[in-house]
Amino acid sequence: MADSGNVHDSCEVTSTGSDERNSHWVGPQLLTKMVTKSRWKMLAGLVLVLVMAWYSISREERYIHLFSFPVQVDDKTTCPQGEVEKKTTLLIGNYTRDHPLFLQLKDYFWEKTPSSYELPYGTKGSEDSLLRLLAITSSSVPESIHSMKCRRCAVVGNGHRLRNSSMGEAINKYDVVIRLNNAPVHGYEQDVGSKTTMRLFYPESAHFNPRKENNPDTLLVLVPFKPMDFQWMETILNDKKRKPTTGLLAITLALHFCDLVHIAGFGYPDSTNKKQTIHYYEQITLKSMAASEHNVSHEALAIKKMLELGVVKNLTYF
Repeated sequence: MADSGNVHDSCEVTSTGSDERNSHWVGPQLLTKMVTKSRWKMLAGLVLVLVMAWYSISREERYIHLFSFPVQVDDKTTCPQGEVEKKTTLLIGNYTRDHPLFLQLKDYFWEKTPSSYELPYGTKGSEDSLLRLLAITSSSVPESIHSMKCRRCAVVGNGHRLRNSSMGEAINKYDVVIRLNNAPVHGYEQDVGSKTTMRLFYPESAHFNPRKENNPDTLLVLVPFKPMDFQWMETILNDKKRKPTTGLLAITLALHFCDLVHIAGFGYPDSTNKKQTIHYYEQITLKSMAASEHNVSHEALAIKKMLELGVVKNLTYF
């Protein structure tokens, strides 16, 4: 029994010793396999990152190639008369240039054809205010623009991409420069130019002192979104106490009287980039637009559709 016990003990010792010896060999092998697998995983991950980066850059380059072009606008530029009208009919079903751009009292159309929609899509409920407003004002496209054989227009958005763009000189070469809301010109001339033919705005986005950022002959265009907007304009014109995406409308306006429509400064930062400013002149970010009624994605799709059809061309990548 004693011998048996000794044998058992020696076997246990031998077994343990064998495990220890094997551990010296098996351990490094396992470690080598683990390192090899980790290395392949790291390489695979690196390759994936590089592929994603390449795809992102490639996609960006494709968009830049599709939605931008070299700026070469001068008096010798051939006027593509009729092209904008032809292409816009593919985009807007009831498109026509037969109607005036701006309402006048003689266009009292809602008396015969009442609108079924309220502002901003119709005049329902605002007829009386609109009638009073048109009774004390009358505007039309200036004769200096109306008489042009070729109207080359630039619609200048307020996007961050205009900052440090040095687009000012190119923008000033257009016959008609349309600006939006209260976007400043003074101090940003190198990037956005100094010429302003029309400025579209709504009451909350109007300049308190419009003479500062506009030319003396700038045509100020009210874009009403609610009944109170007519009342606001009425108080301004009657010298009473003042009350406290336009971009798409500006482009649409240009499509109805321009022979050439180029845009600059449109587009928003990526939705994941909450800290990127959306304007070239202030620090407002995309996050601040969360409570607004702007549908950024739909606006982007609409403009890209115009660009793809060739209705407009882009001076800054979209």
